[in-house]
Amino acid sequence: MNEDTFSIPNISCGHCTSAIQNELTDLEGVTRVDGQIEAKTVTVQWDTPATREQILDSLKEINYPADA
Repeated sequence: MNEDTFSIPNISCGHCTSAIQNELTDLEGVTRVDGQIEAKTVTVQWDTPATREQILDSLKEINYPADA
């Protein structure tokens, strides 16, 4: 099991975290997505075949790019 917390400056409301959760939970291998509006972060847990790079790419595609 892998876990990482991503800083996402574009998060401003519950709709943002819901959109991110919906997108990332569609990725095969992602088991949990928790968004924090105030902290502007998303914590993701995943197993293979999902990868950190795939998660970052998905965030970028939906206009919620994570800070490096």
